[in-house]
Amino acid sequence: MYGLSIILKQLLKEKSAFRGRVSGSMKQTGSRDPNTPSSATPSGVRAGMRKIELREWWLWSSAVLVTLLLTLGIVSFVFPMVHPGGGDLRFPDLSYAARGLVGLVLLFDLYTVYQQLQIHRMSRRLIEGEELFRLITENAADLIAVVDAEGHRLYNSPAYQRVLGYSPEELRLTSSLEQIHPDDRALVQEAAKGALTTGVGRRIEYRMRHKDGSWCALESTASTILDSDGKVEKLVIVNRDITGRRRLEQQFHQAQKMEAVGRLSGGVAHDFNNLLGVIIGYGEILEEGVQKDDPLRDSVDEILRAGKQAAGLTRQLLAFSRQQVLEAKVLDLNVVITEVEKMLRRLIGEDIELTAVLQPGLGRVKADQGQIEQVILNMAVNARDAMPQGGKLSLETANAEIDEAFAQSSPYPVQTGPYVCLTVTDTGVGMDAATQAQIFEPFFTTKEKGKGTGLGLSMVYGVVKQSGGYINVYSEPGVGTTFKVYLPSVPETIAPEQPRANLSTSLRGTETVLLVEDEDGLRNLTRNLLERSGYTVLVAKDGKDALQTSQQYKPTIHLLLTDVVMPGMSGPLLAQQLTQQRPEIRTVYMSGYTGKTVAGHAVLEPGSFFLMKPFTRDGLASKIREALGSVLAAATK
Repeated sequence: MYGLSIILKQLLKEKSAFRGRVSGSMKQTGSRDPNTPSSATPSGVRAGMRKIELREWWLWSSAVLVTLLLTLGIVSFVFPMVHPGGGDLRFPDLSYAARGLVGLVLLFDLYTVYQQLQIHRMSRRLIEGEELFRLITENAADLIAVVDAEGHRLYNSPAYQRVLGYSPEELRLTSSLEQIHPDDRALVQEAAKGALTTGVGRRIEYRMRHKDGSWCALESTASTILDSDGKVEKLVIVNRDITGRRRLEQQFHQAQKMEAVGRLSGGVAHDFNNLLGVIIGYGEILEEGVQKDDPLRDSVDEILRAGKQAAGLTRQLLAFSRQQVLEAKVLDLNVVITEVEKMLRRLIGEDIELTAVLQPGLGRVKADQGQIEQVILNMAVNARDAMPQGGKLSLETANAEIDEAFAQSSPYPVQTGPYVCLTVTDTGVGMDAATQAQIFEPFFTTKEKGKGTGLGLSMVYGVVKQSGGYINVYSEPGVGTTFKVYLPSVPETIAPEQPRANLSTSLRGTETVLLVEDEDGLRNLTRNLLERSGYTVLVAKDGKDALQTSQQYKPTIHLLLTDVVMPGMSGPLLAQQLTQQRPEIRTVYMSGYTGKTVAGHAVLEPGSFFLMKPFTRDGLASKIREALGSVLAAATK
């Protein structure tokens, strides 16, 4: 942009110099007022130059005619004087002077022709310069303006109309500051004053109003044109539309903020989950040893109740931070909505009318069904709370295609392609722009104290993002709110449901379990719970220790119960190596925080088993029996 301003500055200098040499002729030919935008009359300059050429050719022709007549007159005058008797032609000394005069006149004619050719070449150069100037200004994407020392517009390039919508006439009738944002006018005036004082322009950014009322962000660079006295006569201003760049920067900053908050919340949830696991586990052991009529039984029950509530909060934090393990499978979103519709009607109450518009032939998505159901429930609860006096709630599905235009308008970076869109609309109180900017942040809520955790929509955001999708919100105060969830459409078909093995009536067992957990407190608790359920338990603090234990233990190890993220070796890698040694072994992953995710994708492979931390005694025993029961089911086929 700076190089373009230098070229324009040089062209203006050359044009001003040449116009100074032909200013008299331009005035006689009725050229335009210098304050008139030249972009409107590029052909007028060429027409004026043609008039100059015609006038000069006419003067030259007249001069030639006059000199020829003068020559004939001299010859007619000298000839009788030299030959009064009409005899033989003899030229005295005077005839040489006459010949010299004739030669001089002919030389003058030749010189006149030469000068006219030079003028013709100069005019051609000016026309070429005008053409080059026109090509640059009319085809440049940047907005180019020329203003005088008082700030009056002398020229505006056609890009002003393409970018801002204003015609040259509309710009000419307004001041140079009228379309600038009120908050930015002082900055622009200061930059212009500095350029006029120092002769050096600087780069600034400001906002300028589009003809439709919106604001465009511009990056501006000014160059100065000096007069013969060295004073600033004009400013050449080159503006670049950076509205799209600003939007991308905002998207990047928003994504960075959400990522930073997600990492923080995920780290807190991870550590807290391990502590909760210990609290809940030993609370259940205490519960076994305390009779129902014991005075301490209520205290134990409250400990367990508080621990389970805290576990629910950490799960929502993990969902927001996109650090939970998803059991993804191909889904029909219409079927998911149909299955949760009855629950939704009970959840939102009778004073809210629920409608579902499901598009036939809807594309398939790949996601965790339980998490998608939770997304729908959370958005429905949020809509219910926004309609305390009742209203309407609608769920709508449709196939959608995200193109470049949509991607550029989105507040978050998005990928183009086919998607399945879930639209949730309510007729509630709506939200202003400030609320919408924070609505997906954890612990942000507009509800009264004690009536909301601020994690419902943050959980929705995390699940949607972890599933490869996007979520947008559209709302106005007093009008209502619309959430649009976009999930990538996949070409895969829905796999038939695999029958689960029946759990034994008892959750106890006698099999051998290899327990791998790096947290000492949780490892001791889990070992205690498994041994109370009848299992033989081998313990290891990490993957390397587990492989050594497996090599030293010769009898059958029926099941590997391993944490997902451990120092040195991850749970999935340990399972892979251990399965090569013991093909019959079954694996149950346990984690409350996946870190770098299971198998690098935060999604379990089909047939895997996963136990979410913090877990209860019955939850642990049930998952162990489920995994060991799959061995029996496979053996009986």
